[in-house]
Amino acid sequence: MNLLRVADRKTEGMFLDTARMINKNDKIWVCPLDKDIKAVFDPFKNTYFKHGIVERWVLTDEKNRLTGRIAAFIDYNLANSYEQPTGGIGFFECKDDKDAAFLLFDTAKEWLKENGMEAMDGPINFGETDKYWGLLVNGFTHPSFDVPYNQRYYQELFESYGFQVYYQMEGFHLDITKSLPERFKKIAERIPHKPGYEFRHFTWKEEEKYTNDFAVVFNEAWASFKKHFELLDPAYIKATLKKARPVVDEEFIWLAYFEGKPVAIFLMFPDVNQILKHLDGKLDVISMLKFMWLKKRNTMTRAKGLLMGVIPEYQNRGIESAFIHKLSEVLRNKPHYTEIEFSWVADFNPRMKKLFTAVGCMPVKNYITYRYLFDRLKEFRRYPIPSDGSD
Repeated sequence: MNLLRVADRKTEGMFLDTARMINKNDKIWVCPLDKDIKAVFDPFKNTYFKHGIVERWVLTDEKNRLTGRIAAFIDYNLANSYEQPTGGIGFFECKDDKDAAFLLFDTAKEWLKENGMEAMDGPINFGETDKYWGLLVNGFTHPSFDVPYNQRYYQELFESYGFQVYYQMEGFHLDITKSLPERFKKIAERIPHKPGYEFRHFTWKEEEKYTNDFAVVFNEAWASFKKHFELLDPAYIKATLKKARPVVDEEFIWLAYFEGKPVAIFLMFPDVNQILKHLDGKLDVISMLKFMWLKKRNTMTRAKGLLMGVIPEYQNRGIESAFIHKLSEVLRNKPHYTEIEFSWVADFNPRMKKLFTAVGCMPVKNYITYRYLFDRLKEFRRYPIPSDGSD
């Protein structure tokens, strides 16, 4: 086998093509846009390069055929927050061959060790946790945009190498052709009418205000996780919305206010993967025309709930329920939508899992974020799960 470091346009092309080669016979797989994958590894487009480093490799066999790929990276802001400095691996693709997979894992591990790391998490993203995070282990159905999808045998490759479960995640689906449970609706309908509360959906006219408010809530809501979650910059939200503007629906993004203060957020996009499935990762002129044609034909019948957050002081007041009720009202006027996927909810957030279950969501997908300690004699500790049912 021949291991190549990604260092030029040719090897970058090989890195992209490896995913197409591994998944070419899988009719469910959706090829991510090449430009989106390139952006992760572009210092001018990924702000994580301000406090991190990356390396990538491609593996070929004796006949120079693509066999696998992997990326290793260190986000120093996150790495040094753990008991042992911890880097990450991601964008792993490989044939069902332990020798090949282990060579890729070993290569990433040695590079991380050389750069001061003592453990590695994977598969994860060199960036926000809402993208390319975790390994799909159950529920191999349609992948939504930026949510992991991989071959079933990857779990065996990771676990036989020695990766251990750091935390587990679930993807929930909501059939919006069915009515919400009556008990849920009664609770959800009360919240917006309580004194001091106001619910507003995003508008492009007030983009500056809403993106700043969104960041304020996110950073307060995740304050208890700040050791392991990076604070969100309003510029990142603006960039994300700008990138998604061709498909963004203003009524899919909501903020809740109490006496004028932003206290909760909800972000949902149409699932653009239903269109990207037909583009093979390309976005040239012909692909753009095809994109617009498919969008006009209401090809997107599924929405993807990306995140929901409430600052601690206002949790357990039913705000999350009110968001979902607001969305159900919005979707009545968009009958081509039939389903929402909420991805993902980690096992250390049981309160959110309870909410989705109360709404009528079904857990249909399971993911794992693994950790591998380089010192094999060191005690492994998974991410703690709250015992009181709170997050």
